[in-house]
Amino acid sequence: MLIDSGNAGAAAVRDADRIMAAVKDAGLSQIDNLITTHWHGDHFGGMAELAARIPIRQFIDHGPNVQPAAAADDFLQKTYPQLYAKGKHTVAKPGGKISVSGLDVLVVTSAGETIKAGLPGAGGVNPYCAGFKPGENNAEDPMSVGTYVRFGSFRTIHLGDLTKNKEFELMCPNNRVGTVDVLLGLHHGVDSSNSHVLVHALRPRVAIMNNGTRKGGQPEVMMTLHSSPGLEDLWQMHFSELSGQEYTVPGMFIANVLDGPLAAMPVAPMAPPQPGPGAPAAPLHNGTAYWIKVSAQTDGSFTVTNGRNGFSKTYKFAASSVLPMPL
Repeated sequence: MLIDSGNAGAAAVRDADRIMAAVKDAGLSQIDNLITTHWHGDHFGGMAELAARIPIRQFIDHGPNVQPAAAADDFLQKTYPQLYAKGKHTVAKPGGKISVSGLDVLVVTSAGETIKAGLPGAGGVNPYCAGFKPGENNAEDPMSVGTYVRFGSFRTIHLGDLTKNKEFELMCPNNRVGTVDVLLGLHHGVDSSNSHVLVHALRPRVAIMNNGTRKGGQPEVMMTLHSSPGLEDLWQMHFSELSGQEYTVPGMFIANVLDGPLAAMPVAPMAPPQPGPGAPAAPLHNGTAYWIKVSAQTDGSFTVTNGRNGFSKTYKFAASSVLPMPL
């Protein structure tokens, strides 16, 4: 199972290369399930390039694009039907299951909807709901397909770019998910997501943030993560200039560092660039890319490894963890 397929344009080849490196590492000859969380270019842009390199059996998404954009609409009208014609196309529904051998995979959000009933063992009152402050939604991020995955006693969740208001709908007034061992993605670590009602209520032992050099890692998110009950470590895909030295994690937990040399890394975080045609170009990152790999065991223990420096840490099953029940 693969979640999202990278960027479009010139970056499509680069990102397909990186995905294929992970495919090779996993010893796979096909992708059984490709989940596209939503129709933003950094989540589906490399799909056609990837599909030309490896068979994809099932294409899963939330349905039509709800945020008109020329690139996305053109892809959905002309390219996407040709790709899924070679396999199967499924529109994900909350509560639906995705078949992956050895795993329990449950869709918990899709097309702006959430599961209505709590997962087995979950459903208790969420104490963080009282302090929730609504955020802003764009059209597509809240549509994200979110998946909960269980492997024996190990649990993880990936919610795409789900925004705060939808996090609230999923987790309040009752926590329908329970707790997890690893929280994946974190919407790149941006502050339109990652509310206390989600992060603190899930009580992840490890969070892995799919951020960019100037995308995600803002102080609000970093403070939410580092104050989350039970969090042992935060791992990051990139060093974030938006964190500075003040909020960042030790380098051993960061997979990719800045491409360009700096005389000194400022202590204070940088303000995020304003979007639009006048926004400065992001730092290039077309060289070697390093991943963060999670190797889980059915007893609930897992190991996280930084592909850049080889640093590895094993997290034993916590006796205080709530054992997941069959879905």
